[in-house]
Amino acid sequence: MAEMKFLGIDFSCAVGSLSNGKFPEKDCLLPLISKLLGYCIVAASTTVKLPQILKILKHSSVRGLSLVSFELEVVGYTIALAYCLHKGLPFSAYGELAFLLIQAIILVGVIYYFSQPLGTMTWIRALLYCGLAPTILAGQIDPLLFEALYASQHAIFFCARVPQIWANFKNKSTGELSFLTSLMNFAGSMVRVFTSIQEKAPTSVILGSAIGIMTNGTILSQIITYQKPATKKEKKAD
Repeated sequence: MAEMKFLGIDFSCAVGSLSNGKFPEKDCLLPLISKLLGYCIVAASTTVKLPQILKILKHSSVRGLSLVSFELEVVGYTIALAYCLHKGLPFSAYGELAFLLIQAIILVGVIYYFSQPLGTMTWIRALLYCGLAPTILAGQIDPLLFEALYASQHAIFFCARVPQIWANFKNKSTGELSFLTSLMNFAGSMVRVFTSIQEKAPTSVILGSAIGIMTNGTILSQIITYQKPATKKEKKAD
């Protein structure tokens, strides 16, 4: 049977089995599902941070949001995207990182706008990122340093969530955090573990997604826990 490929996805195996009245074998079906899910994540990632951005703009407030958490997230996405580009992984295995990075930068910009006046250290961090990010994304650094950076990005993503998790716990509130954005982050991490395994991505990539499940799941559970009482109080006030 002739190859049936679209966006790098080979449908010939599955279509061939179905045309013969047979259900596709696991070795045929799992890679196909992985590719489809990978592109679904990429498609969903184009809007994953939009609910958070819109919520901030709607209320003109960044109450309860940890600026450092979102800044570290930008750094983590930059390193992860640069590493995947450097390793030559298929776009379906990392494509969402490009869209997430763009949205994360916009989100930090929005938080800066509603956090005026900004401190000197905030400006220094922003300028330092603008100076180093192009070099990292272009892969124009020593290979050993690249590996060290990628190894550190898991710690960066973990540390990016810790200040927000602690702020939520301390305030017993999630402020302006978006439930939809947190839900999509959690679901995306779960699916990405499966697709990374199927794409035979490096163990470090899979580890990063696993950390994402843990941290995003914690924040999602906090939103569910802390926003319910607030909703009840608002109803009584009305």
